[in-house]
Amino acid sequence: MSKIILTGDRPTGRLHVGHYVGSLKERVALQNSGKFDQINIMIADAQALTDNADNPEKVRQNIIEVALDYLSAGLDPTKCNILIQSQIPQLTELTFYYMNLVTVARVQRNPTVKSEIQMRNFEADIPVGFFCYPISQAADITAFKATTVPVGEDQLPMLEQTREIVRKFNSTYAEVLVEPQALLPDNKACLRLPGIDGKAKMSKSLGNCIYLSDTEKDVQQKVMSMFTDPNHLKVSDPGKVEGNPVFTYLDAFVRDEHFAEFCPEYQNLDEMKEHYKRGGLGDVKVKRFLNSVLQAELAPIRARRHQWEQDIPSVYEVLKKGSETAYEIAQKTLDEVKAAMKINYFDDLDLIRSQSEKFKEMTKPQ
Repeated sequence: MSKIILTGDRPTGRLHVGHYVGSLKERVALQNSGKFDQINIMIADAQALTDNADNPEKVRQNIIEVALDYLSAGLDPTKCNILIQSQIPQLTELTFYYMNLVTVARVQRNPTVKSEIQMRNFEADIPVGFFCYPISQAADITAFKATTVPVGEDQLPMLEQTREIVRKFNSTYAEVLVEPQALLPDNKACLRLPGIDGKAKMSKSLGNCIYLSDTEKDVQQKVMSMFTDPNHLKVSDPGKVEGNPVFTYLDAFVRDEHFAEFCPEYQNLDEMKEHYKRGGLGDVKVKRFLNSVLQAELAPIRARRHQWEQDIPSVYEVLKKGSETAYEIAQKTLDEVKAAMKINYFDDLDLIRSQSEKFKEMTKPQ
């Protein structure tokens, strides 16, 4: 069996460093690993419209932002298909068929759906499109027969619902769909990078993100304003590392060689943490070190983005070609699904032949 990946993002804004360490960096490593036969990266604009239906221009404008973030992070269109979800109509048709395999109660029990509904204040008035998001996601994954789906822990319930739909379809109709497996980030700090204000998660609406497209100056200002241990008032005070965003970011980004380059008095992060915990290490010094680490990581991303920004028509051409490839793949799966469901009326020559013989026999003179 071919090894196939599907992953992607909703185009509701520019991507930030949380996206980078949580998924983008891993996607680049996967595309360069040579271990997969096909990698599909989806810009999920149709899903973004489920809770932005009254603001389609926001989604439209962010397509190019996300595409630039992908390319600047190192995704290579010669090694992966970067596609726009709404340009693959087969996904909508598959969603419609899968709806018959899932109950309303099952969707309501999905913990990810519950939390998303609560976060968006949809409790009293849930858009049907948003409510059916897990089924739409199942269509996305199965259309490409993805064997591997890189996800964060918060998305595991969504993937499990896809697996249930696959099993239900295959047992009801025929063994057509592939049951996907989750791929979680290796670095636990990458699973949920907090906002610079110490909030549980980066959020565009809270303004607590460091974006991949931020300038060097923007990054520096954001890092130096980061929330730390509120009880670490003086350099001599013992500091708390757990729950301290500065150290969480260092957990996600730092490598031992960064110390040799930017902070040679420590050999590794454990040494720096121990010094901070016993006192004698100030927040400003740690933040300056984090800034140096982030600037080193983001510099090549900024350079690639600048190059692509000079030729936006080429970016749209990448999206067009990726979507055309995805269209062909999804159509093949849809054909197999319709055949399994016995709704491929015009392609089933046996059906046409048997019906013809049946009615000829019925009208034969007695």
